[in-house]
Amino acid sequence: MTLSLTSPSFSHHGLIPECHTCDDKDFSPELIWTGVPENAKSLVLIVDDPDAPDPQAPRMTWVHWILYNIPPATRKLPAQVSKDELPAGTLEGINNWERTGYGGPCPPIGTHRYFHKLYALDILLPDLKQPTKAVLEKAMQGHVITQTELIGLYRRPGNT
Repeated sequence: MTLSLTSPSFSHHGLIPECHTCDDKDFSPELIWTGVPENAKSLVLIVDDPDAPDPQAPRMTWVHWILYNIPPATRKLPAQVSKDELPAGTLEGINNWERTGYGGPCPPIGTHRYFHKLYALDILLPDLKQPTKAVLEKAMQGHVITQTELIGLYRRPGNT
């Protein structure tokens, strides 16, 4: 079975509803996955935007959310999940707002792509003390069994 990631909130390459963005309540979407390999010891979720700040001239990948050491038996994250509701043992990384937790789409211009990337690892990572994406990806090297992604799109009202 292949690892797959879906959301009841938006389809792959579909529009992310405003409630999951800075233009509204800014809460995380529900995410559901299937096909976690039997030998997986942990899961990692990274949500980022490679189109920052302008999709016509991207200069950086903006990190919106980092979770790691998600137990492999976990099959979903509810919408508007708080730190206290994360599966036991799940740890958080630092996003580009320099805080933990979900920060939704808030593009300054144009339509951006938001990659929700789920990785199955063959290890349980040590506590990396709220790592950045770069630190987490370095720790993951050589341990990714499989991965999948769900891409959502968002353009702020009135943006060109």
